[in-house]
Amino acid sequence: MKLRRFGRPGLAALTVCALAAPGLAAALTLDEALRRAERDAPSLAAQVANREAATQAAIPAGELPDPKLALGLQNVPIEGDDRWRLGREPMTMQMVGVMQEVPNRAKRRARVDAAQAGIDSAGALERIERLRVRRETALAWIDGFAVEQKLQLFQALYEENRLLAKAVQARLAGGRGQAADSLAPKQEAALLAEQEDELERSRVQARAALRRWIGAAAEEPLSGAWPNWSVDDLGYRHSLPLHPELQAFDPMTEEAQARIRLAEADKRPDWSWELAYQKRGEAFGDMVSVRFSVDLPLFAASRQDPQIAAKRAELLRLEAEREALSRDHAQQLDDDLAEYRRLERALERSRQTLVPLAAEKVRLALADYRAGSGELMTLVAARRELIEARLKQIDFAQARALTSARLYFAYGDGSQ
Repeated sequence: MKLRRFGRPGLAALTVCALAAPGLAAALTLDEALRRAERDAPSLAAQVANREAATQAAIPAGELPDPKLALGLQNVPIEGDDRWRLGREPMTMQMVGVMQEVPNRAKRRARVDAAQAGIDSAGALERIERLRVRRETALAWIDGFAVEQKLQLFQALYEENRLLAKAVQARLAGGRGQAADSLAPKQEAALLAEQEDELERSRVQARAALRRWIGAAAEEPLSGAWPNWSVDDLGYRHSLPLHPELQAFDPMTEEAQARIRLAEADKRPDWSWELAYQKRGEAFGDMVSVRFSVDLPLFAASRQDPQIAAKRAELLRLEAEREALSRDHAQQLDDDLAEYRRLERALERSRQTLVPLAAEKVRLALADYRAGSGELMTLVAARRELIEARLKQIDFAQARALTSARLYFAYGDGSQ
């Protein structure tokens, strides 16, 4: 059986048909990609584990330290006839006791507050990572979708190239034109193939970026349309303080304040108690001892005060970093909003003016060429302009979708 050899356009068409056939492959929409990323992204799983670790670590924060068991010998003689004997000297005792340290109440309260702030901070980091995972997944999906849109466009471009080749052959058959004109469609087809190869490379890169977030599902054919998130300038500016990266400073500040209170609590004395049972020789009665001890923080100027000052400086650092980050986000928001509006106008201009004009120019050039009043190079140049205009329109749609994704997942995503 002789197999028919398909050219690049035919092979690409078969590929598109195969992917579109029901049951052959599942379609990967943007919503499905986001769902899978939240389920499968390892970095998000790491932050979930980090929050669980902080929750478990906070359980003993306010508890007393473990008690201590004390065993020992007291007053054992080392001289005379009774040396090293435990039952002959009235003062010799075998001792067993328990000792409990009791940090002051303010210190224990500060430890609980710091631990709770640590849980909140871990939760904030999880929300930040979820935002990053959703945003980067959306950006990777959009990049992949743009490449697919361009590859689909090339099927129409190859068909138009075949029509151009027929027009050239018809003119040559009519005794008009030059023999070299027959090479122009072939040259254009080669250039199209070169561009298509570049797109295939971009496709592999886009799928690799998407695979980072959703694993093997990134190989599924993409389905859907360009995302259409509403861009609300005033709403986004109002939501600026609610950005997860800025909200993360709230628990960090609370933890820093708890660390200050903990350092200040070191100026208050801790205490401990000890209870011991002391057994003496059979000829003597046993004893019980009770002892209390209290810390004496007498040198606060050289010990506790520098620690307090260090913790307060840490709080000032956090406040300054928060303000700096807030200004960065405000600038980025203004930049992204301005870029989005520019891309909206550029995309509309491309759809309504540039692509239709380029298509009309090709139509007129082709009509002139067929009528014998136009030059082939004019027609080829017009076709190149139309190809670039169509690709540029996809570029505008891609850039607008990417910008709206960055805005949406920073200020409009209700799942944060």
